[in-house]
Amino acid sequence: MFGHQVWPARFMAAMLPISSLVVPLGMAFNAQVAQAQTRFNDTQGLWNQTCIDNLAQRNIISGYPDGSFRPNASVTRAEYAAMLNKAFPSAPVTRSAVQFGDVSASFWGYNAIQTATKTGFMSGYPGNVFQPNQNIPRAQVLVALASGLRYSPTGNIDTTLNYFYDANTIPGYARPGIAAATERQLVVNYPNVQQLDPNLLASRGDVAAFLCQATRSGTQALIPAQYIAGVSVAPQPAASVPAGTRISVRYPDAERIILAPNESVNIALTTTSNVTDTNGRVVIPAGSLVTGKIQPAQGGSQFVANSATVNNQVIPISATSGIVSTTTSTRDPNVLNVFRNAAIGSAVAAGISGLAGNQTITALKVLTGTTAGAAVETNMGRPAASIARDTLIGAAVATGVSAIVGDRKITPEKVIIGAGAGATIGGVIDPAKETVIVITPNTDLTLTLNSPLSGY
Repeated sequence: MFGHQVWPARFMAAMLPISSLVVPLGMAFNAQVAQAQTRFNDTQGLWNQTCIDNLAQRNIISGYPDGSFRPNASVTRAEYAAMLNKAFPSAPVTRSAVQFGDVSASFWGYNAIQTATKTGFMSGYPGNVFQPNQNIPRAQVLVALASGLRYSPTGNIDTTLNYFYDANTIPGYARPGIAAATERQLVVNYPNVQQLDPNLLASRGDVAAFLCQATRSGTQALIPAQYIAGVSVAPQPAASVPAGTRISVRYPDAERIILAPNESVNIALTTTSNVTDTNGRVVIPAGSLVTGKIQPAQGGSQFVANSATVNNQVIPISATSGIVSTTTSTRDPNVLNVFRNAAIGSAVAAGISGLAGNQTITALKVLTGTTAGAAVETNMGRPAASIARDTLIGAAVATGVSAIVGDRKITPEKVIIGAGAGATIGGVIDPAKETVIVITPNTDLTLTLNSPLSGY
């Protein structure tokens, strides 16, 4: 399937060839610069030296004029295309030629790119571009090999990929191709065979190792067996993350979250680092969504997480933040600075005119949820017009209004008409104290697992 579709830009960067793995950084390709070598001055004693020497003898890779191979240098899509063509000179043409808008006929890798795309190893991006100078991630290098060689997974994809500690970091689009490559023993990981690092940029040494496995013949052994991933090795047991594990998170929508006392809101946070099990396997990758609710707790507010989303799979979790009891008075002359770059709860939005007087507050986002503590008694002695206004605002916000008004500014003169009876500000903010809870999510909402994560 990979050989017949145009992949999105985020996928394509990694799928292009390594022209010859010979282009010096920052320099244009020169076909006369590098000559095939059987030895390089910077590969002696490397774990993949035999592989690199073999590919050089077969003129699949080349070195630099100074005698080096530079095994840790990155590889561009154009370079990878050139290398693929040398490794598979007899690959059949399966697609029509594509004239990419960013690859001119005078570009050094033009022919290599044309061949690599016609043989199904590589594809372009939307907008008819190839991005020949973009560096390639390891995942895309492997997917390109599986695509061009017409490899498809024969077993259960998840079972095969669970061999890797960091299987949860493999992009969704790449899972079938990497599973197929793993079954064919094309995947080489050094120094930890079960650490795939799919999103790291592929090095020249990485690509050489993959190509050695893809072009090997008979019993030829060019890579030490302990670095070759394969389904013949028993997969690791199910992941287990112990209770007490800390999960760092951030709130991408605002610098602060401002709530009324006794207010609850549903929010989603983003993990800032990988959550790993006792074997170092990634269970929840950095960037995953963690959903839950900020709710009242012991005189403050606490985030209670109930799920995380990993590779489009929802994993139930039980984790909580510490209790945040930081408050500010709405009479504070700096209250507008507190509200700047903040998301506010619906109860605060409903009573914003009472909090800010005649000043204007611009809300980045209004967090809808459940407001607790509303009571008719709190309205006693208040003008009927004020009660009606606050009730209507509260109803509108609590039922899901995310933008209070068109220009997103909340002032005492603006009234939102909602449906039903909403919570009034008098019931959620103490009119005598006029305080709100201020949460700085990136530091206040670090989570602690209450129970182990097992079986993922």
